Amino acid sequence: MRQFIITTDTTSDLPRSYVDEHQIPIMSLSYTIDGITYDWSHELPYDEFYAKMRAGSMPTTAQIIPEQAKQTFLSLIAAGYDIIHVAFSSALSGSYQSAEIAARELREEFPEVKIAVIDSLCASLGEGLLVHKLIQMKDAGKSFDEIVAWAEENKTTVCHNFTVDNLFHLYRGGRVTKTTAILGTMLSIKPLLHVDDEGRLINIDKTRGRKKSLKWLVDRMCEQIKEYDNDCFFISHGDCLEEAEYVAELVEEKTGIKDHLINYVGPTIGAHSGPGTMALFFLGRPR
Repeated sequence: MRQFIITTDTTSDLPRSYVDEHQIPIMSLSYTIDGITYDWSHELPYDEFYAKMRAGSMPTTAQIIPEQAKQTFLSLIAAGYDIIHVAFSSALSGSYQSAEIAARELREEFPEVKIAVIDSLCASLGEGLLVHKLIQMKDAGKSFDEIVAWAEENKTTVCHNFTVDNLFHLYRGGRVTKTTAILGTMLSIKPLLHVDDEGRLINIDKTRGRKKSLKWLVDRMCEQIKEYDNDCFFISHGDCLEEAEYVAELVEEKTGIKDHLINYVGPTIGAHSGPGTMALFFLGRPR
């Protein structure tokens, strides 16, 4: 029986230390800011990325292309692996389709190799949390087929609740109108969003004031986790670590869950959500 490996892409926003510890091959979505293109192997420090955005720089991003995915898969096949690849939500990027195109070609070329490409329907550390759960299952001795089946059945239980601090980044991405961005900023309106079962970014509510928006994240989590046994939660942030730690303290206080991971919202997603983004991830329903 061939051994297998779990892979993902940079939009999972997992810390490099976690990726290295668990030996996770990463496909990199690139981004360009101030005329310079960066990726996983040539990164701009995240605090510098957000400082540039605050100063007015407008980053652009690029998805994974099929040839890039194919080369990653080929190197793993050559090393003797079957592959489970967890991809960025197909509703937000073409990276899943690129990976599936590459996998389809390679399944024909190497019929003895198993390649599963999972459309995570997740983003940022929501995708990262799904990867984490699959890594846990692999470490517990679950088979390739058991892990793929669990991922497909449970990926929409990965809840994404988040808020942004600056409405103009949502305006740039077409999520709100210019009038909404101007008035919302004047009135300190903070949009409250989630990722739905189709993997789309949806605005579901709003509140006035930053502190209320952060508390909403935790209150909504308390409603969603009632039937789920969460051993951890993940938080990603747009260069606002102290507030992320505040949210983590609130979660522990209200749920008793202590184990957590905090990391930056990476540049691919941060380019559209902006500095001050705060996102909370866990298993629950309704998503």
